Amino acid sequence: MHTYDQAHRVIFIDLMRAIAVLQMVQGHTVDVLLSPEFRTAEFPIYNIWYFLRGMTAPIFMFTAGTTFTYLFKSVKKPFEENYRVKKGIRRALLLLFIGYILRYPSWTIVDFSEVTAKAWQTFFIVDVLHLIGFSLLLVLLILFVTEKLKLNYTVTFIASAVLIFLASPFMENINWNSYLPAPIAAYLYSGSGSLFPIFPWAGYVLSGAVLGSYLAQNSMMFKTSRFSILLAIFGATFILTSMLSEIVLHKLQIVVSNPQTSPFTIFFRIGFVLLLTAVVSYISLRVEKIPHLIILVGRNTLLIYVVHLIILYGSIWTPGLKLLWGESFSGWQSFIAALIMITLMTYMVIVIHKLKIHNKELVT
Repeated sequence: MHTYDQAHRVIFIDLMRAIAVLQMVQGHTVDVLLSPEFRTAEFPIYNIWYFLRGMTAPIFMFTAGTTFTYLFKSVKKPFEENYRVKKGIRRALLLLFIGYILRYPSWTIVDFSEVTAKAWQTFFIVDVLHLIGFSLLLVLLILFVTEKLKLNYTVTFIASAVLIFLASPFMENINWNSYLPAPIAAYLYSGSGSLFPIFPWAGYVLSGAVLGSYLAQNSMMFKTSRFSILLAIFGATFILTSMLSEIVLHKLQIVVSNPQTSPFTIFFRIGFVLLLTAVVSYISLRVEKIPHLIILVGRNTLLIYVVHLIILYGSIWTPGLKLLWGESFSGWQSFIAALIMITLMTYMVIVIHKLKIHNKELVT
């Protein structure tokens, strides 16, 4: 990592990213292995797990936007001279490349004669890596336009995030596959099978960019308790707004077809992420020394993400645990399996650090 970046690390962001990636590891592990009979509201623990799993992706995306924008803006140079432009483009393209490789449809690399229509559809699905990769390019575009037009960065990111969130219900109701090639349509709505289309998911990355821009302009703010308090206030306000929006929609008898695009879900998730960020930033101020291992986990998110996905879901070249034991474990067995997976990923990070292999983050 560039020495300049080392000097501008914000520890609580690394902690947030560590929380997000470990939560994602256990979430995927349990989801792959847990038997359907335990996936019911009759089990309170499952309800808690299901709720927290729904918060994982927003945390991941929010911290990605925060980190990239903060580090970019911390380089006090014009867009064309900022070394993070090329670095950001390379990282975005790498994420897109890995995202497609994980769903590659043919084991022969170049022979697609036996690839079915369903396999092509699966290949074009937009997942977390695709979304973050595209969103980084979008953040760079916004940074470029904002600089050239001499706009306020924080305000511009807020407006961009709001625009994406507002457009999401309308974009979701359009059958983009009828108008655009499948690889492009997959980025615009979930009707193509995409798990994380741009609408609304890129809005969480841009929401994180708002915080990153603010931190870059107020570089010492995160070292004060006031920062954590402000985040908590904003987080609580968003959650309150989510509840009010639910009441308003009910009164107006407006039904949002996809819950992912509803104002309630969007406001609540942003509020939850802000509250969690407030707690983590406050803890990082009060704890004298954060365990280095946790920091390392937060700085190796890309590697952890890719390796645990291959182990669980396999690839066109290798079988995964889903094929071997998919949805066959009890609650306790799934819990133990998740702990084992987290331990393996953590040990992998330790080995890589000892071998002094370059850290790989989702965003650097």
